[in-house]
Amino acid sequence: MSFTGVSHKVGAHIDTDAIIPARFLVTTDPKKLGENCMEGLEHGWVNRVHEGDIMVAERNFGCGSSREHAPIAILGAGMKAVIGHSFARIFYRNAFNMGLLLLEIGDDVDKINDSDKLEVSPEEGLIKNLTTGAVIKVPPLSPVMQNLIDKGGLVNYVREQLAEKK
Repeated sequence: MSFTGVSHKVGAHIDTDAIIPARFLVTTDPKKLGENCMEGLEHGWVNRVHEGDIMVAERNFGCGSSREHAPIAILGAGMKAVIGHSFARIFYRNAFNMGLLLLEIGDDVDKINDSDKLEVSPEEGLIKNLTTGAVIKVPPLSPVMQNLIDKGGLVNYVREQLAEKK
């Protein structure tokens, strides 16, 4: 499943409170959370995002608390994926559990600028920067992780597994 989108680059050490500030944690509705995505970084940041766009992050994205609301807010804002230098481990796990694709690319993140058009193919392990021509190779997702993304997260995966056993 390849997809294209415009990159929205954010800095290093963006914590979960910047992704979705605590004052917005009164709901788990993805659309409502998405309306306030990155509000702790910059008021109105999400207004630049269009459905299918891609967040690009520097080092240690998602550090801080373990709130599951952070990946839900990113998904609710219309972004299917975050490409980053590196991710906080608990955010990494929460993201896949919620159905948000993360691709860790190390220093190759410097090959992506804000507003570049990207084509992402997680199965092939390729990110193509259609603006600059750069090609970034990333290890393909394991079948287990790809299955979580395809199902929309762990809850949907488990529901399907339980339904098959009936």
